[in-house]
Amino acid sequence: MAPEHDHHEPRRAPPPSRESLRGLDWFIFFLADVQTGFGPFIAVYLTTQKWTQVEIGFVLSIGGVIALIGQMPGGAIVDAVRSTRLIAGAAIVAIGCCALGYAAFPVFPIVVAAATLHAMSSCVLGPAIAAISLGLVGPLKIGERLGRNARFASLGNGVAAAVMGTCGYYLSSRSVFVVTFLLVLPTLYALSRIRAREIDAAQAHGAIIDRGSADLKTIRFRDLIRQKPLLIFAGAVLLLQLANAAMLPLMAGVVTTRSADWAPVLIAFCIVVPQAIVALTSPTVGRKAQQFGRRPLLLLGFAALTIRGLLFATVTDPYALVAVQLFDGVTAAVFSVMIPLIVADVAFGSGRFSLAQGIVGTATGIGAALSTVVAGFVADRFGAPVAFVGLAGVAALGLLMIWTIMPETRRGAA
Repeated sequence: MAPEHDHHEPRRAPPPSRESLRGLDWFIFFLADVQTGFGPFIAVYLTTQKWTQVEIGFVLSIGGVIALIGQMPGGAIVDAVRSTRLIAGAAIVAIGCCALGYAAFPVFPIVVAAATLHAMSSCVLGPAIAAISLGLVGPLKIGERLGRNARFASLGNGVAAAVMGTCGYYLSSRSVFVVTFLLVLPTLYALSRIRAREIDAAQAHGAIIDRGSADLKTIRFRDLIRQKPLLIFAGAVLLLQLANAAMLPLMAGVVTTRSADWAPVLIAFCIVVPQAIVALTSPTVGRKAQQFGRRPLLLLGFAALTIRGLLFATVTDPYALVAVQLFDGVTAAVFSVMIPLIVADVAFGSGRFSLAQGIVGTATGIGAALSTVVAGFVADRFGAPVAFVGLAGVAALGLLMIWTIMPETRRGAA
């Protein structure tokens, strides 16, 4: 895969072709398929291999810790490489090797190494996808493009969950990782359909080419983290995850105690409903963000999360809880687009777009890690309704933060 940019010959990339845009669509779709294999299926598979819950928890924790501390280094790597496609392809190959390691050698050292490598690769892939998208379409069209990315990722997750669940049921839990390994091939093919010459390297890294000196103008890390809009948004995303991450697991426990027989089906619907909403509405979110600005949609996402927490605290019918998940779909559709979009806004001209994504990604990981611990403690001590009200309060604090101090970041906005 050729580099997208030669630093000695700055140029303007041609408009993205239909082939490149379709290639990006299918790349995201198949990548979501590949990543789905590393979700709950790991715990199921290792349990069938006679692993203890302590060992499984250790492996999952390693992946979580690496994913947290690797966000900023992963973003910095993407900013530093000449070919974003090349680093994305290398990460996909590494993930395929991880899947093969799980399937062929389910022993402790190999599984720990696979979990570590998978987490490291994932830290690179997220920023790489956003960088390729920005490099193709530019800052003025990135909103709708990110919405399209979210649509295909959601569709990929849904299809993969169904296919892998079927394979796991009719074949074996090991077959999930074999399927994951095989899906690497169409993922790489789709990536190859994105034409390197159509990816503007300056745009991809959020930089501006100085035509006089033929250099990409970038800013230092310490200057990046001093940007007030980026820090405010990172804080808001931390509150978002602190409020959101524990809601579904906590609700799953409530549903199980109230309707044990139907709990698996109800929880499955609670997962599928938001994914369907994301697939249906994400491109619209991207278009509206460009028309009306980012702040109104951020307020909508936090408001939906606040309402969802309050309804979880008061609704007692387990079947009605599925309807409450409609609000989760609204929040997911908004933030699946808004997070990379606002990072692209605030990092414009810095040359550190992917590193800025890593900063926000770190805030995401911290919020998610704290959410389950804190909510679990409150639920055990005071009951689930109190925990849900507390999570809703955190979401309301995020809403207040956006309302009062978050500036509008849309380019051209006053």
